[in-house]
Amino acid sequence: MSDEKFTRQRLLDVQTLTPSLFTLRTTRDQGFRFRAGQFARLGVAKADGSVVWRAYSMVSSPHDEFLDFFSIVVPGGEFTSELARLKAGDELLIDRQAFGYLTLDRFADGRDLWMLATGTGVAPFVSILQDFEAWERFERIFLVYSARHGQELAYRELIAGLEQREYLAEFAGKLRFIPCVSREDYPNALRGRITSLIENGALEAAAGTPLTPEHSRVMICGNPEMIDDTRKLLKGRDMQLSLSRRPGQVAVETYW
Repeated sequence: MSDEKFTRQRLLDVQTLTPSLFTLRTTRDQGFRFRAGQFARLGVAKADGSVVWRAYSMVSSPHDEFLDFFSIVVPGGEFTSELARLKAGDELLIDRQAFGYLTLDRFADGRDLWMLATGTGVAPFVSILQDFEAWERFERIFLVYSARHGQELAYRELIAGLEQREYLAEFAGKLRFIPCVSREDYPNALRGRITSLIENGALEAAAGTPLTPEHSRVMICGNPEMIDDTRKLLKGRDMQLSLSRRPGQVAVETYW
């Protein structure tokens, strides 16, 4: 890959959340632009000089001066094992261009915004929630975040503090955070997977709002199986994938 297509950035901070989850903060090239919800490819140089690339959603907002990313360590994974070794001060390569369609311009209308995430799939939603548009456009926002264990639910303090931010204060009360934990009982969290909580009605009961094609606009990010299963459930409710030529009620991101 030629030098023109990426910039060399410096790691500012690495935080380990669990043995398999960590967050990264890097410097940001002044020319790098993205819409909340998009991703960029990160490159790590290996000892032999070759570079491994993977796509990561930005967690930070488009107006931050730094870039935040959220990563899982894949056992034996070529990229994350290299990435997990990095520390503050090390170099990371970042594409000059952002990609992806998990952005609010996928929806032409809608009253309620639902964000359904598993694992590191919460990243684009944290970025969107730190931006202004979602709060202005939608009456209610539901962030549904599922993990196997409670300690894997990242960014809880950031999410809890959003409505205290000066630029979002006027929208206080719009956001409902609904954590879901599938492998243990966890305080203030629903027990189960997002798909089963949709099927048995527990998710809508917790939200106090039904998922309907008229009012709900749903963004989904997480493992491919969860995305497929959730899309099928929503399709059964006449909720279709939103395409540029045919606006719908559902938007997904696929990196795979």
